[in-house]
Amino acid sequence: MTAGDSSGRLDDDDYPAYTMGRAAEMLGTTPGFLRAIGEARLITPLRSEGGHRRYSRYQLRIAARARELVDQGTPVEAACRIIVLEDQLEEAQRINDKYRRAAESARPQARPQASPSAHA
Repeated sequence: MTAGDSSGRLDDDDYPAYTMGRAAEMLGTTPGFLRAIGEARLITPLRSEGGHRRYSRYQLRIAARARELVDQGTPVEAACRIIVLEDQLEEAQRINDKYRRAAESARPQARPQASPSAHA
C-alpha cells in the first residue's frame, strides 16, 4: 500500500484503525469494557489477519457514549440498549423530517389574494 492509497482512510470514520489497547487508552477504559460492549453486540470490531480486534472512530464514539452511561451508574447491558434506542429514535426523526419536507414541497402554494381596494 502506498501513501496515496491510504490517505482516504484518514477521513474514513468506518476504517478499523485502532487496536483494542489503543482504543481502550483513548477512551480511558479497559480492554474488558470493550469486550463487554462487543459481547452485548453494541459494536462489532473487525479482526486483523492475526485475529486482533480493530476499532473505527465511529465505534469509538459509540463506546465513549456507553462509557459515559456506565460511569453514571447504568449497567453495561442497559447502556447498550439505551444507545441502540437513541440511534433508532434519531433515524426515525431523520425519516420523519424527510417526509415532512417532501409533503411541504408537494403542497400547492397559496396565491396571495388581491385586496378589495385594488379593484376600485
